[in-house]
Amino acid sequence: MPGGAGPAFTAPPEMPGGAGSAFTPPEGIPVIALPPDDARWQDRMRTMVRLSVTERPVPDYLLARQESGHALSVPRVLDLTLRIGELLLAGGEGAEDVEAAMLGVAYAYGLVRVEPNVTFTLLGISYQPSLTEPPLSTTRTVRRRGTDYTRLAAVYHLVDDITAGDATLEDAYRRLADIRRNRHPYSSWFLTGAAGLLAGAASLLVGGNLIIFLAAALAAMVGDRLAWLLAGRGLPEFYQFAAAAMPAAAMGVLVDRAHWIPGTAGVQSSAVITGGLFALLPGRALVAAVQDGLTGFYITASARLLEVIYLVVGIVIGVTLVLYAGVRFGVTLNPDQALRAYDQPWVQLIAAMVLTLAFAVLLQCERGVLVLATLNGGVAWTVYGVLHFQAGGNQVAATAAAAGLVGLFGQLMARYRYVSVLPYVTAAIGPLLPGSATYFGLLAVTQGHASAGATQLTRAAALALALAIGVNLGNEVARLALPTPGPAAPRRAAKRTRGF
Repeated sequence: MPGGAGPAFTAPPEMPGGAGSAFTPPEGIPVIALPPDDARWQDRMRTMVRLSVTERPVPDYLLARQESGHALSVPRVLDLTLRIGELLLAGGEGAEDVEAAMLGVAYAYGLVRVEPNVTFTLLGISYQPSLTEPPLSTTRTVRRRGTDYTRLAAVYHLVDDITAGDATLEDAYRRLADIRRNRHPYSSWFLTGAAGLLAGAASLLVGGNLIIFLAAALAAMVGDRLAWLLAGRGLPEFYQFAAAAMPAAAMGVLVDRAHWIPGTAGVQSSAVITGGLFALLPGRALVAAVQDGLTGFYITASARLLEVIYLVVGIVIGVTLVLYAGVRFGVTLNPDQALRAYDQPWVQLIAAMVLTLAFAVLLQCERGVLVLATLNGGVAWTVYGVLHFQAGGNQVAATAAAAGLVGLFGQLMARYRYVSVLPYVTAAIGPLLPGSATYFGLLAVTQGHASAGATQLTRAAALALALAIGVNLGNEVARLALPTPGPAAPRRAAKRTRGF
């Protein structure tokens, strides 16, 4: 027993959940301290999801409900929990947050002994009424994924109302059905225009001018419509990304050969391709993969990372095929062209904010989120520009520092509005995506310089990982240092040192 010697097999007192374990653990019985009921449900459930079912305290209102004999249908509660988790996981939410939401919903309706389980395509939940009764388990498969942060915000508001006790089971089912039926806030053609605006703004970030802006925007819009066409035919995303990358590469080749157009002398054709890649790089999936890995969900993290690899390979194939054909026809693409015009910081800042705004629209963010996400992207680019261009710091370190601030400010905004952090973070890292490094690596490989290409592609991977780790670190710093309503409890993690 803690604090002194005792009998070897003394049974511990009953835990708040109503059942004790067989023996006292060597380190003693931990003191369970959860945030109060007025704290955010994310804070409470992230703490509780790491506790054993025998250690989870039963709230007074659940005890009163059990004593009165009032009980809800367990299968219906589990079904609602899985449906909510499905929408969150399909929208790109991290596995830990999905488990916390599922536990919060089941816990609010009186199911304390539940164990949610989240993988990349499968959701499961198990409920055991007591240690002497058989468990009830059910699963749900996530077959379709789509990015709609407006729907994600609506699901978060629903979970918030459920955990606060403001939504009955029937109300929750009705609201969930309304969320599923709601149309996306922006039409497909509006999204195509946003993709063009994103690519044009990205071309300005790498030194383009007005002609490059228009060329990159046109190429991105053509690629987006081509991807929509292939999606309507049921082709996998791998082929959609490969096809969407081709118009940007083809436009770069055409700009390089169009010397007869007035004003194109010295135009950076490489910036067209680089701008087109910004609209395709899977930054959202990469951030989610690293976040799941850092929080211990290794299977889900591996699956998300494999998804990123497949999408990047699709982009590589699409761009490489066009570049190879261009080189064979005598196109002289020069990687140094896209690195000449970084001497206009205000233009770069405006372009970064426009890129963030277009990215937020592509992610189907709520209209009230667009301004905050755009400002967060502007802050990220300012920090990156000061550290890298003005102070001459390492690009990877500057990217990680800027991404850390993105995660910190995003967590602040999300905590203020009690919603997911993704709408405030994912779009804001858009200007920091390694589009130019990816293109230069592909161009070097196409021209037969394998060593230089490998160096550039390795740098692109390092920048991508710096982005993801920086965002996650900013989120964790916010959770660790920022005050929460009431005395927040620590989110206990597994302790392992030296690899064992």
